[in-house]
Amino acid sequence: MNLAGRTILAALFTVVIAGVSFAQVTKGGGGRLVGTWDAEVHITDCQTGNVSETFASIASFNQGGTSVGSTSGRPQAARTPEHGVWRHIVGNRYEFKSKSFNFNAMGIATGYVVLRHEIELNESADAYTSEGGVSIYLLNGTQVGSGCSTAIATRFDF
Repeated sequence: MNLAGRTILAALFTVVIAGVSFAQVTKGGGGRLVGTWDAEVHITDCQTGNVSETFASIASFNQGGTSVGSTSGRPQAARTPEHGVWRHIVGNRYEFKSKSFNFNAMGIATGYVVLRHEIELNESADAYTSEGGVSIYLLNGTQVGSGCSTAIATRFDF
């Protein structure tokens, strides 16, 4: 086989292997979270689970394990969008962690929030439920609060 034939064969082999790898990840649930999601977030009492507040959020889980999101729970002038990471656990289970900065009424940064949730994606990959908690920090890293929340989300799609 000449050099051109070997090059074409190698390229074809690479495409086939990439396709098989993607199919295996998708079948196992690993790639199914990628996309943008509309969520209804419920702030809950960590002990009783009682809901104290409900608001809308939107989150995008990107290929490669990064995420970005925004919420209607606080004015955008009082906090930055959430930036984070996510990973596949097993089957339809995922977890994500995000961080956003908080500001006072004068626009001065006062601290940051780290949110962690575990997600259960439905079989058709068009909805999920999640639950987890938030840790609240001063800018120097001192934790000053915590809380719990749940969410119900549907895929934002055409």
